Amino acid sequence: MSDAPVLEVNGLTKHFPVRKGVILAKVVGHVRAVDDVSFELRRGETLALVGESGCGKSTTGRLVLGLMPATGGSVRFKGEEMAGRSKQELRRLRRHMQIIFQDPYASLNPRMTVGEILAEPMEVHGIGTPQERQARVGELLGVVGLLPEHARRYPHQFSGGQRQRIGIARALAVNPDMIVCDEPVSALDVSIQAQVVNLLHDLQRRFGLSYLFIAHDLAVVKHIADRVAVMYLGKLVEIADKRTLYARPKHPYTQALLSAIPTPDPAVKRERIILQGDVPSPLNPPAGCRFNTRCQYATDRCRSEEPKLRDAGEGQRVACHHFETVPAQGAIQGVGAMGGKFNERLAAFEAAKARRAGG
Repeated sequence: MSDAPVLEVNGLTKHFPVRKGVILAKVVGHVRAVDDVSFELRRGETLALVGESGCGKSTTGRLVLGLMPATGGSVRFKGEEMAGRSKQELRRLRRHMQIIFQDPYASLNPRMTVGEILAEPMEVHGIGTPQERQARVGELLGVVGLLPEHARRYPHQFSGGQRQRIGIARALAVNPDMIVCDEPVSALDVSIQAQVVNLLHDLQRRFGLSYLFIAHDLAVVKHIADRVAVMYLGKLVEIADKRTLYARPKHPYTQALLSAIPTPDPAVKRERIILQGDVPSPLNPPAGCRFNTRCQYATDRCRSEEPKLRDAGEGQRVACHHFETVPAQGAIQGVGAMGGKFNERLAAFEAAKARRAGG
């Protein structure tokens, strides 16, 4: 795997205006869907973007592809800035970046045969002659585990798993470098999910693909991701390689997400962290840390000062004022019982930091 980034995202922001009035002319607020998000994706790597529904994962994926204009920030693909490009220039770049959608049926044109669906992106980008495109369709179907004769069928004649394989084949048709996988297995049965995840992994090794894998199922992410970025209410709260994040999550929100993963062994007992309250509205996010309204460790500083992503060692970065003193996930025995102990640990940590600064 090369260390050169295929994708560089810096300060990516998307605010949707909320309009009111007879002719919807007055802007009364903004939905802060994505707010100052930064990450990079290396060649041949899978970066998983995870979080609760509505946290801005899919919007981030569409902004990366240029499917909607960003309010601010920078997206660089293979060293080229995406912002300000003409439609022709964006089309040239999009040949090298594709997307697999969540709903395999809604993303396929029911009036077109599978062969026509797979040949269309090649025709749009001027790849090959009609005969070469037809041969390529048969090759793509074989790559994703389907038969050449399936090219004559329509999407409704396939199962959900087969339709998602067709969506994957369509993404591969133009030989991309990067694919945004927007929850590609969430609409499938569990047994089919495993097949599709294994297929994506095999294709990545075969073609050297980079994946931005958007998901909310951390059990699926554990099998395919190299690194994991956790989003909450439009902000990145933690990013680390997979082994580090699953073994030592630092942010309280990440700890809560991981505690919700079902364990297949009934003998293994794990304390579930129950978050209190609902996710705040992105129209009016809380001041300070956006997670402070649901965090048992929140202090006055958390409610007034927004935390930045800070280095936590071994490539792990965490947006939390107190991640050094937040108990490790395995040490949390009960949500209610830890509040007092955490305050004691925080006070001791702040005192030690003050002594180091003074000395």
